[in-house]
Amino acid sequence: MAEQSALNLLRDSSPTVSVGILTADLLRLGSEVSLLERTGVKVLHVDVMDGCFCPMMTVGPPFIKAIKTPLLKDVHLMIEEPLEKVADYIAAGADVITIHAEACSHVHRVLQKMRALTNANDPARGIVRGVALNPGTPLEVLEPILDEVELILLLAVNPGWGGQKFIPSTTGRIEKVRRLIANSARRPLLGVDGGITRENIAEVSKTGVDLIVTGSAVFDGKAPEENARFMLSAVRTR
Repeated sequence: MAEQSALNLLRDSSPTVSVGILTADLLRLGSEVSLLERTGVKVLHVDVMDGCFCPMMTVGPPFIKAIKTPLLKDVHLMIEEPLEKVADYIAAGADVITIHAEACSHVHRVLQKMRALTNANDPARGIVRGVALNPGTPLEVLEPILDEVELILLLAVNPGWGGQKFIPSTTGRIEKVRRLIANSARRPLLGVDGGITRENIAEVSKTGVDLIVTGSAVFDGKAPEENARFMLSAVRTR
């Protein structure tokens, strides 16, 4: 029997968290992923940075493939010109691929290409196509591509490094995108990424987003399992 589609799983789980794995102990990657599986987390987030679009460099397709888990692999591509690269990440097992509108010469073409690709985990699961926007990018860039996305991800920090504070103006941007989504035919999911902590996740969840990306607030080197359960509980009680 085919698995539930990735998009439907996200819709049914909303609101939920996508936990960034790069802040975990990567020498114990399997154990850290298993820890998340025990908590009820359903989405694993991987930040891919190329040292060009972002000042840092992180991981690539081999890392995605090395993660063995039933969790959805949510891959955030912070890389320049992803057109010729998205197929490699999907072949490596990505269920969700989010590209940056700012990083593409032809963002619509990239989204169309992803629509034609097959999920390597289960063809019936499908690929959730996302578009991310940096804090300073006008929201109007979303309007021409609303019919080609299943996820909109608003960054609440400027991409490149962890530990930044949530930019307050993100709250107003979330509200504007929610109105845009309400008037669209496809009703894509809405996510937020950056500056999410134990102290602010409940308030961020109240903005009505479907997916909240968090990393170091879970993998803090102290109590990751407890932190993951706390973050899930906080978004579910909004």
